[in-house]
Amino acid sequence: MPRYHFGPFTLSPRRRALLRDGREEPLIPRYFDLLVFLVERRGEAVHRREIFDRVWSDVVVSDSALTQAIRTIRRALDDGPREPRFVRTVSRHGYEFVGADVVEQDDAADLPAPAATTPGRLAPSMPDDPFVPLLQRLTQDEVGDEDRREAAERLHALGTAEALQRLAVSPRAAVARAVLRDTRWDSAQAGPVPIVGAPDALAASWHVIRLRLRRVAAVAAWRWADASVGGGVAGAVGGAIGGLLLASAPASTAPVTGVPVLAVIGAVCGTAGAAGVGAGLSIAESTVRSWRSAALVVGGTLGGATVGTVVELLGRWSLALLAGQTLAVGGGLEGFTIGAAAAIGYALATAPAQGGLAAPRGAARVRAVLTVAVACGLAGLGLAWTGHPLVGGTLHLVAQGANGSPGLLAPFGRFIGEPGFGPVTAALISVGEAATFGVGLAAGLTHRR
Repeated sequence: MPRYHFGPFTLSPRRRALLRDGREEPLIPRYFDLLVFLVERRGEAVHRREIFDRVWSDVVVSDSALTQAIRTIRRALDDGPREPRFVRTVSRHGYEFVGADVVEQDDAADLPAPAATTPGRLAPSMPDDPFVPLLQRLTQDEVGDEDRREAAERLHALGTAEALQRLAVSPRAAVARAVLRDTRWDSAQAGPVPIVGAPDALAASWHVIRLRLRRVAAVAAWRWADASVGGGVAGAVGGAIGGLLLASAPASTAPVTGVPVLAVIGAVCGTAGAAGVGAGLSIAESTVRSWRSAALVVGGTLGGATVGTVVELLGRWSLALLAGQTLAVGGGLEGFTIGAAAAIGYALATAPAQGGLAAPRGAARVRAVLTVAVACGLAGLGLAWTGHPLVGGTLHLVAQGANGSPGLLAPFGRFIGEPGFGPVTAALISVGEAATFGVGLAAGLTHRR
């Protein structure tokens, strides 16, 4: 494994260290990996897509994440975008490492010893109190988001605790604390930035959520759309398979024309359910980093319960208006349960993902999809045992109450020896529905555009 020397810098991939004259320049792991990647491909304009695939291979992030990473690397290298000595921006393409005279060396050798400190090296470019101009940039309304983030990153390097102490008397302390909180994940020298228990905790929390949502709004929207489509496709496939099995059941009188009907019903229900759960998961994953798993469970549960409750009310009102039936149609509890199960499975399967929206690949993605499917299937089994059917069971109850027949799905029981729609049949249908929904939801959520 080679080590790279350029200018006063030494880049050691084995030791995962960037040194200037023997003294370490801290970088968070992803930014360090990005610098190594650019140096490895020096003299070549690397496309942004290649960078995302290499450095952020397990998560999806917005373009601003790469912009921020390059800005941090340039600051560590004392570089600039206008007259770059090391990292050049290639318009509408990506970035190129242009450092001259890069020397490779075996990385097993000892790292260079720190050079003697040159007195006053930073003095000409540093004010008497470097906190003052940075705090002003952080708290002024006319400053843009990127400039404010850069000021926060520099304050972390100077001292997070000192910056927070000085902000205590600022009228815009909540906004400044939110920016410091958001940037601490991208600053290797950052200290803790507490929100709970701090002054204006609610305002600071709101600003953190707003900042993160605004930065990844497009990514989260696509993720929500992919989850909705995945749930709809899974519902359509499940409904079609159910219709075919129903038509082929022993002594069944169900026509083949029921296949597209059940497919459409499944697609609508799957899309609605995945839209609710997917929205909750996408928002939670976009806005919370410290308590990611807990936030995912809360978001998925609330999203599923909200959509389920709306569907339940609309279903009851529609039956009462159109058919004169008063049936205990479910939805809220079922959405709550399936949403919680999907969120738990997703949180467990994507726990290692940090710094973006999880997007595992290959075998890791298959494991994530299967984990969510199993979690949803177990939730469906629990609902069936407690007498809370999902879509299939609800359709059966509606059909049974409409014409006094044994019910729409009664022939399914004959496949397993039950005389009609018994508890085993109900359990199998609920598990199949829930697991299929989990597959579609997870496949959509982990789709990497």
